[in-house]
Amino acid sequence: MSDRPLGRVNAPGPALLTGEQMAVADRMTIAAGTKGEVLMENAGAAVAALIQERWNSMTTLVLCGPGNNGGDGFVVARRLQDAGWPVTVMSACDVKALRGDAAIHAERWQGVVEPLAPQVPEGVGLIVDGLFGAGLSRPLAGVTKDVVAAVNRSSASVVAIDIPSGVSGDSGEVLGTSAIEADVTVTFFRAKPGHYLLPGRQLVGDLVVSDIGIDAAILSGIGPECWLNGPDAWISCFPWRRPDSHKYHHGHLVIGAGDTMTGAACLAARAAQRAGAGLVTLAGARSVFPMLALAGPSTLLASVENAEDWANLLADQRINCILLGPGLGVGADTREKVLACMAQDGTRGMVLDADALTSFQDKADLLFQSIPGKTVMTPHAGEFARLFPDASKAPNGGKLKRARDAAQRAGAVIVLKGYDTVVAAPDGRAIINANAPPWLATAGSGDVLAGFIAALMAQGMPAFEAAAAAVWLHGEAAGLFGPGLIAEDLPDVLPEVLQHLAPYHSAV
Repeated sequence: MSDRPLGRVNAPGPALLTGEQMAVADRMTIAAGTKGEVLMENAGAAVAALIQERWNSMTTLVLCGPGNNGGDGFVVARRLQDAGWPVTVMSACDVKALRGDAAIHAERWQGVVEPLAPQVPEGVGLIVDGLFGAGLSRPLAGVTKDVVAAVNRSSASVVAIDIPSGVSGDSGEVLGTSAIEADVTVTFFRAKPGHYLLPGRQLVGDLVVSDIGIDAAILSGIGPECWLNGPDAWISCFPWRRPDSHKYHHGHLVIGAGDTMTGAACLAARAAQRAGAGLVTLAGARSVFPMLALAGPSTLLASVENAEDWANLLADQRINCILLGPGLGVGADTREKVLACMAQDGTRGMVLDADALTSFQDKADLLFQSIPGKTVMTPHAGEFARLFPDASKAPNGGKLKRARDAAQRAGAVIVLKGYDTVVAAPDGRAIINANAPPWLATAGSGDVLAGFIAALMAQGMPAFEAAAAAVWLHGEAAGLFGPGLIAEDLPDVLPEVLQHLAPYHSAV
């Protein structure tokens, strides 16, 4: 396994702000007595300082747009020039057309300002992208689009101010067909969702969040509803063992098992045990007991052949969470099992994964009308499209909006899986995960994730926090193991991740 330190949030705090929320933070800071030109000076100074830390003096091209992002660019140019760097500035507009703080800082620039040109001058080793920030709402066009293409063709290093031009700060989508490919992006106060959502996440390069003098207390007035996933977001309700604990204090989870792909249920069961569930029962036909026994001697087995058997099993009130989906089979039989389990007791936690979701293709409303309060659904992109075909075809808003809309419609927590997994609650809260390595894309890893989520819910974590914690633990375990991972490895790496997580618990 790789010697990888515990992943931490790469930001002063896990809140992620939309472009409009960041504008509110600026306005509130200005209203409290800090001039806008000072915030702009601080922003440009932060970018210039990072450049001087990472590179030696070289010929630098600063691209300035028509708004505040361009104003930041003029500060960067002046700061680098004052430090002895050879700097060229190109502007997307006549500087006389600039207004407000951007005009102030453009006037302070003592060098020549050239118009944008669709080529990078010879000898430029570094390009600063100050064209457009996170508030961009339309595709790049005309000479700006040509400039972006020229920047991406060049061999120069690229530093983006706020977010690479052409990327939506709210969704991570490329607006149109063009966006800057940065080596480093410097943003301010708090990161944006678009820094962590694909494809933006692949375009920002190294992300640095800089303090420019905005008080963190302002967040309470903004009320962010999106966060970067990490222990800070859920550690206060994480179910650590107490000295007086016994198994029933940590929940009894039942996992439905199908007749063929029994390995999926076994993976989920082992994952749930490693994640702390007090008892785990695999419920399936007696004919598959020999296969289910491969989950291990500490896993209980229950014979369920029909709806009556399910009702008898769930009469045990100590069962407080049910996981249905992994290897359960697609079709009417699975639909009936899901509906029967949801009808038993609305106070139990429910996790619906894989086949339990696909079985409701074209019958999504039947599922949504039956969902009890504490339910998590864990679709990958294909399963999501089967349940929410309209949301999947929506042209705007990106993954974050799709997950939020789906959660509201279904009345359940949605875990929209992928490299940039989004966890969304019906009330609008959302978390974006950023620690998953590419090698998690392997058969069975989703079954393990479902087991982690169900185990945390069985131990009393609220559905949204349980889903977020499980997604983070899942990614952290994969990162700790390293390339070559298979799904069976994940549960056995989890104890090491939990050991690393313990200091967070002691600090709460």
